[in-house]
Amino acid sequence: MAAEQDLTLDEGTGAATPPPANGKKKLILLIAGALLLVVIAVGATLWLMRDQLAGDAGDGPVAEAAPVVLPVQYVIMKPEFVVSFQVGPRQRFLQLTLEIMTRQPAVVDALRLHDPLLRNEIIRIISEQSFNHLRTAEGRVELQQRLLEHIALLVKRESGADGVEAVLFTNLVMQ
Repeated sequence: MAAEQDLTLDEGTGAATPPPANGKKKLILLIAGALLLVVIAVGATLWLMRDQLAGDAGDGPVAEAAPVVLPVQYVIMKPEFVVSFQVGPRQRFLQLTLEIMTRQPAVVDALRLHDPLLRNEIIRIISEQSFNHLRTAEGRVELQQRLLEHIALLVKRESGADGVEAVLFTNLVMQ
């Protein structure tokens, strides 16, 4: 009987219409919908990350750690190198500023410790070059490569450190 009392009749049609929707019902439906969306989002995220989560739990293959890349360090060989060349009857000179690139602190320490030995080797190698060949780009690249090989070898031999990456000419004057 209570259900019959809640129904009201439309005056024009004579049909029964339900009472207006309650504000509490709308709020409950909105909360339930939002909760359902959150559950779906969390489930989708977990499903997409299942491989990563399995690796963390130890069930799947263990991912290898990415190698740590240290910042580049440049060791400037000071003072600059000056080498003389006898080209026919003329005396020619080469002035060269070198920097050595590495990422290993042990190599930096070795370069500083063995500076006299390295300077001697660098001057010897430069002196063996032909002045006219060094005037070409190919000659300078070959000198750079040869210095890199010898410096890396000396550092490895004297200190056991490995990691000389490049020899850079930051200033080169030939006259």
